[in-house]
Parts: sequence; structure tokens; C-alpha cells
Amino acid sequence: MEYSSVLRGGGAPFFMYHGPELASLVMLDWALEHGVQLLFIEPGKPTQNAFIESFNSRVRDEFLNANVFRSLADARVSGDRWLRKYNEEHPHSTLGMLTPQEYLALYEISQPSQLPVAS
Repeated sequence: MEYSSVLRGGGAPFFMYHGPELASLVMLDWALEHGVQLLFIEPGKPTQNAFIESFNSRVRDEFLNANVFRSLADARVSGDRWLRKYNEEHPHSTLGMLTPQEYLALYEISQPSQLPVAS
């Protein structure tokens, strides 16, 4: 959560399910301390967070259902490898069939350079 908050910037809402692991006083305290708004998805309404539902479907189909793990360590190593491939080599329809790395490169090229401002 801490890493995600830094990436997204403070105050950006977090969408999450009403699971007991997320609907807790510890989570609420953390959100208040970091200025993060918690938005809970209504029970039985997964389409309120379609992006993660799409990703979860890919994880199930392309990773979990396609592998047999010998141990928790094996699952972690395999998961890291799959996620790296998904983020670096797998074209995404929402990115115009570019990989996230290709899309990021185009984004960085199209942005004006961030030159220091003289004081």
C-alpha cells in the first residue's frame, strides 16, 4: 500500500473489495494518516472495478491455471517471472497493442523535458 500510494500520489482513491483483510481499523488508520480515500466496491458489483477484474482473469487463465507449483517459493518465483513478462513483453489492448515498456517509451518521448528552473 505504501509503494502504491507513493506511485499514485497521496489522496488518490484506492478501490477495494469489502473483504475482512481490507475493511479494518488498521487500514482506515493508514488511509487517514496518508491522505488516501478508500472506496469500497459494493458486494456483488465487480464491474465497479473492471480493470482489476480483467487483470485477475488474466492471472487465473495465463498463470494459475497454466502452472503446477511445487512449493510456495516456486509459485513466488514463477509469479515474478510471469508478471515481468506481462509488464514488459505482453501487448495490451488498452495501450494500442503496445507493451507497457513501449507505451512508456512513447510517453517519455512525447513529454517536454523537465529542465531545472533558474531561481
